[in-house]
Amino acid sequence: MLKRPGYLGAGTTCLLLGGMAAGAAIGHALPAGGQWLGERMDATLLLLVVLLLFGVRFGAIVKALGHVRFIGIVLAVNFVLIPAVGYAIAAAFLNAHPLFMVGLAIYFMSPCTDWVLGFTRLADGNVALGAALIPINMLVQLLLYPLYLSLFTRHLVPVEGTLIAGTLLQWFLLPLAVAVIAHFMLRLSLGDARFGRLLAWIDRLTPWVVALLVAQIFADNIAVILEHGAVFGRVLAAVFVFFLATFLLGEWVSRGARLAYPEHALLTMTTAARNAPLMLAVTMTALPGQPLIHAAIVIGMLLEFPHLTLLRHLLLHSKRSPAHGRLHS
Repeated sequence: MLKRPGYLGAGTTCLLLGGMAAGAAIGHALPAGGQWLGERMDATLLLLVVLLLFGVRFGAIVKALGHVRFIGIVLAVNFVLIPAVGYAIAAAFLNAHPLFMVGLAIYFMSPCTDWVLGFTRLADGNVALGAALIPINMLVQLLLYPLYLSLFTRHLVPVEGTLIAGTLLQWFLLPLAVAVIAHFMLRLSLGDARFGRLLAWIDRLTPWVVALLVAQIFADNIAVILEHGAVFGRVLAAVFVFFLATFLLGEWVSRGARLAYPEHALLTMTTAARNAPLMLAVTMTALPGQPLIHAAIVIGMLLEFPHLTLLRHLLLHSKRSPAHGRLHS
């Protein structure tokens, strides 16, 4: 999903900005049109979920068996350290704006399962191990989502554990099972070449579906979002600090664990990239009627791609640096 360099970075950011602008314009000029788009968000959500789950290569998990130490390090960083750091940053910047704080905490807590592999490839990281890590990250974050949500919301929004669990089962775990079966059956029936072209088509389609969902969110809720427009700057500042903190954390862990450059690059990318499309879909089904939470997740994506592009240059520079060998030996 979104693993080809041509669909990374500026192009996706422009799609998101375009979706926000188009949705806001429609919702402001044609409120009835905005409402019409909002009423069809469930269909877009379902399409996005299907695309995200179908593209995951779960067969790659077996490749992780020989890298238990690295997988353990990544899981500890991604699902213990980073959620704690992310929540602290969201609370520090947005304590007076609790719904935005919850949205950012959700955005921060889940590692990417799509475009991270493309940026890992661009940074000469360990792509094969990254492919094995992606389905592990997806399964763990879906299973931990109810726990994290109950911890992060602090009774700021109504959360029923049984409802969240039912939502995940209906919207994600059952579609996940269907997606895995369809993935393997189509691979067998189509052959590797044609199935690869199908996955490439899904790669190209997914950013457009995300942009459509963003447009629907803003079209249906533009009045509420504009009332809190002054908070957007604080959201962006929190995202910037989070990315800086995760970069420093990744460098510290890589050096402490003495990771070779390919694994160092992979760790840096997987701790920086966030799983905004999936978290947006999960949160819109688990917490419906909360446009400010949804908007915070969307805003977080705006800085993510420029940040990942910068990380790629920093990593490649460190790889060429004479000091690199001494630091990782």
